Amino acid sequence: MVKLSILYPNREGGRFDMDYYLNTHMPLSIRLLGTALKGLNVEQGLSGGLPDSPAPYVALCHMLFDSPQAFYEAFMPHAETLQGDIPNYTDIEPIIQISAVRIAR
Repeated sequence: MVKLSILYPNREGGRFDMDYYLNTHMPLSIRLLGTALKGLNVEQGLSGGLPDSPAPYVALCHMLFDSPQAFYEAFMPHAETLQGDIPNYTDIEPIIQISAVRIAR
């Protein structure tokens, strides 16, 4: 199992429309990625590790796939549509990482 993580850094002046992300972009992503998508979590940053510190990320999205290849096969036919929707909810450049899941509970 692999996890695709998309992290949106919390930067001064950055725009992120969580309502659009949750109610429009994520349903689109779920529909287009189909059965290759095995799990999904979306998180909204609240704070950093210390009291009253800003969250390092305004939003995080984690998607589970059987393998990197399964992700690429599901994503590539829809890349233009999904990436083209990004300006509708943010002007923040995301950080993207694919990781091997070693422990899950």
